[in-house]
Amino acid sequence: MVQPRRLRVRFLAGVTLTAALIAGALSSPAAAVQAAPAGIAPFSAPLNGTAGASALTGLAAPATFTHPGVLVGRSQLDFIRSKVNAGAQPWKAAYDQMMASSYASLSRTAKPRAVVECGSYSNPNYGCTDERQDALAAYTLALAWYVTRDNRYADKAIEIMNAWSAVITDHTNSNAPLQTGWAGSSWPRAAEIIRYTYTGWTSTAVTRFATMLRTVYLPEVINGSNSNGNWELSMMEAALGISVFLEDRTSYDRAVAKFRGRVPAYIYLTGDGSLPKGPPNSGIDTSAEIIKYWQNQSTFVDGLSQETCRDFTHTGYGISAISHFAETTRIQGQDLYPEIGERLRHALGFHSKYQLGTAAPSWLCGGSLTLGLGPVTEVGFNALHNRMGIAMTNTQTLTERQRPAGTNALFVAWETLTHANNPG
Repeated sequence: MVQPRRLRVRFLAGVTLTAALIAGALSSPAAAVQAAPAGIAPFSAPLNGTAGASALTGLAAPATFTHPGVLVGRSQLDFIRSKVNAGAQPWKAAYDQMMASSYASLSRTAKPRAVVECGSYSNPNYGCTDERQDALAAYTLALAWYVTRDNRYADKAIEIMNAWSAVITDHTNSNAPLQTGWAGSSWPRAAEIIRYTYTGWTSTAVTRFATMLRTVYLPEVINGSNSNGNWELSMMEAALGISVFLEDRTSYDRAVAKFRGRVPAYIYLTGDGSLPKGPPNSGIDTSAEIIKYWQNQSTFVDGLSQETCRDFTHTGYGISAISHFAETTRIQGQDLYPEIGERLRHALGFHSKYQLGTAAPSWLCGGSLTLGLGPVTEVGFNALHNRMGIAMTNTQTLTERQRPAGTNALFVAWETLTHANNPG
């Protein structure tokens, strides 16, 4: 079920205050590339029962944030650029796929609106698809800029980000938290690359974009959701990326705290006991409640997800958000892969096995699975197999078979290009 929506600070009402707080640190585009901003006020929404980061996470936000540092860092970007320019595979094919997409078009016209209204299963859909696609386009164009060093791509990304930051004030209807999480995951990826590798984004525009993230996006996602797990995981991915861009240590810690409580409630390991863990503060704790929440699945094995018996597509959203979140924390020097890696390994392997064609046994989802995992395995596979040396036969087979991985048109895009065998 969707949680009651909070009263939120409206975007335009917050512009003056936030601009005053950060204007001094963004006095010139060149300064934005060289150094992170100082003096950005921390987000102050209530925790709604979530334990403080110091008690729950055991990790603190970095004293100094790394930029660019949302999903892809500078060394990863340099690796991508060198491989594409050398014509090496699979990166060149992945790059060509990206550049042939509409998201890389230099003739793209942004379609911002003040209020994006998204109902269940996109009914109604007032600006939902437009927002997600424009956010993905900004990220795509930022990647294109970094590889080509063609200013036109950076300028087009800036044009799209400026268009939305000048207009949007709210997300409404039942899917508002999820929509905000999806779009809010892509915006900071684009913004981090452009802000810290290009000098053409003015300080005024950067300030306005930061204010948009703080007042329109962050309040919608920071307190999470007790809906299906892919919601909260995507929302925390957005909250983390936004926190990095804003250098907001308080929100960063809150996102990490939520994430660390949600991952064990989304992916089961035998060590959890006879039943999966319930989401923190959800009230879902009895055997009957947990089985119902897990789509009426009553047999639990390593790697099973809370949404496996719903369908693999939504499960893929959750797995992807977990991978993205862990990748960003790793770039920021707060590596969560050692903590969540075993769950992620089993989840990737379990779902890859069935996605590759293994028939479902009768005890699993009544013997019937709805497949469609999507292009979501590259980030986790690269981290666990290539960096950490973990054997992942099924995941490797599926990952290599799906290359080049494209986009799900929501919040996943071009991850063969960005993460295939990337040591950065």
